Amino acid sequence: MSVSDIKRLAVIGCGLIGSSVCRAARAKGAAQTIVVYDASPEVRERVRALGMADEVADDPVAAVTGADLVIFAAPPAAIGPAAEACARGFMPGAIISDVGSVKGAIGDAMAAAAPPGVFVVPGHPIAGTEQSGPEAGFAELFEGRWTILCPRPSEDAGYPVAVARLSAFWRALGAQVELMDAAHHDRVLAVTSHLPHLIAYNIVGTAADLEEVAEGEVMKYSAGGFRDFTRIAASDPVMWRDVFLLNKDAVLEVLGRFTEDLQALSRAIRWGEGDKLEALFTRTRAIRRGVIAAGQESAEPNFGRNRKPS
Repeated sequence: MSVSDIKRLAVIGCGLIGSSVCRAARAKGAAQTIVVYDASPEVRERVRALGMADEVADDPVAAVTGADLVIFAAPPAAIGPAAEACARGFMPGAIISDVGSVKGAIGDAMAAAAPPGVFVVPGHPIAGTEQSGPEAGFAELFEGRWTILCPRPSEDAGYPVAVARLSAFWRALGAQVELMDAAHHDRVLAVTSHLPHLIAYNIVGTAADLEEVAEGEVMKYSAGGFRDFTRIAASDPVMWRDVFLLNKDAVLEVLGRFTEDLQALSRAIRWGEGDKLEALFTRTRAIRRGVIAAGQESAEPNFGRNRKPS
């Protein structure tokens, strides 16, 4: 399948991920025409100034009219309403997808908004930085990263073709593609992404509370581990608010298990059980080495930082 298979790409929402999709699609020739719509007039003007799209629409229906691929890159809770706002413009045979990190609730919302004859294929590129806004995007963001697609049940013979076209699009952007059940995706991401962010937000908040007690020393003497937490905790607060509310069942399940493990760790420290601590640290060190061996040592690529957006 040729890269030019996507004639008109519409990106709805143009923050870090949406702008990176635009830049990557242009750099790789993955779409012949790229059109952007964002609910914010200010963002639309910034996108025009940056020149990352062939068209910037001031109306959501106009943005998706004639598009054979529509990617929603709005905050997770806004994707359903955005799909409803665009629905009149979806052409028959169009592929409707997204970039949100919750697939069950968002997939249901897009499917509810989509008219018959279009193909809803929820997606999630596992890539990002703590930066946000259209200036933050860069074409290399998806290189070597995983994009998970969560096909929905369908008896339409054209649906597998739509999944294949969307897979080819993401591969053209440099991503590796995996197909996964939406519920399984949400549980996996609760472990690998959502819980770590929740911990980061909490520990940085705790440190901020302690800052006054320590007379500034918490921030002044921050070691590498805490700096990593602050980087994660600098992520888009609106997006992460939506993620936790939309994926609350999986997050609460994993959080419960984490709390139990944390209590066991606390007991080991209290009772001086060094063997248990060393066994845990040895196991987790091996996991870290496995992440590096798999080429996923950073879920948030460094090469976009300290770089002027194109």
